[in-house]
Amino acid sequence: MNAPSISDRGPRRFGWPQRVFSQVLLMQLAIITGVTVLVTGLFLAPLSAQLDDEAMRRALAIAQSTAARPGIAEDLRTTEASASGPVQSAAERIRRATGAEYVVVMDRRGVRWSHPETDRIGEVVSTDPGDALRGREVMEIDSGTLGRSARGKVPLRGPGDEVVGAVSVGIEYDSVRARLLGAIPGLLAYAGGALAVGALAAYLISRRLQRQTHDLAFSDISALLTEREAMLHSIREGVVALDGTGRIRLLNDEAQRLLGLGPEAAGRPLAEVLDGGRTADVLAGRVVGDDLLAVQGGRVLLANRMETDDGGAVVTLRDRTELEHLGRELDSTTGLIDALRAQDHEHANRLHTLLGLLELEMHEDAMEFVTEVVGVHRATAEQVTEKVQDPLLAALLVGKATVAAERGVSLRLAPGTLLPDRVVDPRGLVTVVGNLVDNATDAAAGSGDARIEVGLLAEGRTVVLRVRDSGPGIAPEQYASIFTEGWSTKDLPAHGKRGLGLALVRRLAERQGGSVTVAGADGGGAVFTVVLPEALAGPETADPATAPHPATTGDSR
Repeated sequence: MNAPSISDRGPRRFGWPQRVFSQVLLMQLAIITGVTVLVTGLFLAPLSAQLDDEAMRRALAIAQSTAARPGIAEDLRTTEASASGPVQSAAERIRRATGAEYVVVMDRRGVRWSHPETDRIGEVVSTDPGDALRGREVMEIDSGTLGRSARGKVPLRGPGDEVVGAVSVGIEYDSVRARLLGAIPGLLAYAGGALAVGALAAYLISRRLQRQTHDLAFSDISALLTEREAMLHSIREGVVALDGTGRIRLLNDEAQRLLGLGPEAAGRPLAEVLDGGRTADVLAGRVVGDDLLAVQGGRVLLANRMETDDGGAVVTLRDRTELEHLGRELDSTTGLIDALRAQDHEHANRLHTLLGLLELEMHEDAMEFVTEVVGVHRATAEQVTEKVQDPLLAALLVGKATVAAERGVSLRLAPGTLLPDRVVDPRGLVTVVGNLVDNATDAAAGSGDARIEVGLLAEGRTVVLRVRDSGPGIAPEQYASIFTEGWSTKDLPAHGKRGLGLALVRRLAERQGGSVTVAGADGGGAVFTVVLPEALAGPETADPATAPHPATTGDSR
């Protein structure tokens, strides 16, 4: 089915795009951008806290090293707080060496003994030093006289581990923020790179999707799917879709009917739902060709298989059962017309002979001639009905004997033939006998001493059928293939297909739990043997069931 053209999609709408390619690309770009922004934010949030913690620990480490410096506690106890005092000098050296914003040494009253701004020496600190003076170390970010800073405070201990003061060190908070801001450009560069790679990957994926969906819109795909479902389930032709592994992907209603399967077959391997046979071989592609014949459950199917790009296949099935039946009836009618034409000539000859005898007033000879002609046909009919007591089979054999005789072939019953009138499925047996006799007639016609021998024997409830002909026979290497649909050695008939008769015979025999075999006959020709268990009803059954069955006769060899 062709994709709808752009002009068929209605008026152009602005805003959200309609094609699958554009929608998927935009959604992927939105997702990639959102994920990139989220990841960047999640990375920056802990980075800020990490930089703050690092600055506070650095301030604490400087304060600890300052408090541990020899002489600081002693100078605090023995000198005055002044801009030129030893405490201020030591604190300034440490501040300049470490890059800290300030290093403040205070006594137990909180009075500064050092400060970067010397005029603040001697004043009380602006933040509470209580925790440090009580002997605890403190890390915090707070604001003081020099602004916001990351601070570390430690107690200053004198002789005997007595707290004589505290040391407070501050790291300028603007420097911490500068480090954070300095990391952002690099982080954004990485995020931009990741976003670009993601956008390129999204574009390539969307382009591949565009090729696979033939640049259709979602509404077009939905419409195509709806139309496909309606079409597949409404057509009177079976459609079976298989994937590359031989699993059934689709099975429409007609295919389910023709193959005798249910909806549950979809999704299962073909080998699981169909027994081995020609039908399974045709569907699986093990038999190739156009208009392949197959027999499934008594139905004659015509199959065509087409490979798909993904390694799967689509198989179409047509029911040719009625057409084959009509074709075989046409062949039978044609043969009957030929036989009647030949019989008309023979009948005219007999009438001319009878007329001549009457004109010559040879009345006794005329009576003997008529008695002989009528007696031959009557004897044949009586012989058949005496040994084959089922009326359908008897009528079939009498008719086949007449047609065979017109073709120069003698049809007779084998010694010991006896079939009681207790056949469970007469029409099925008529199909089997008719196909085999027709094949034998075709094979024997034209041969020297052309003859057919039909044997029907009842063994309990089992019927054994043997049909022997005097034809050229069948090569042993062909014994297995002659029962395959489509196998034939004859020219095509009017309806154009052969190779179904013996396949139907085998299918009917197997349906009843029986079998059919072929072998060479003594003196040339072939003999077909069909064994049908449970083909006869019990002796106590007065009216055997005659289940409907396609009485298809014809050729197959």
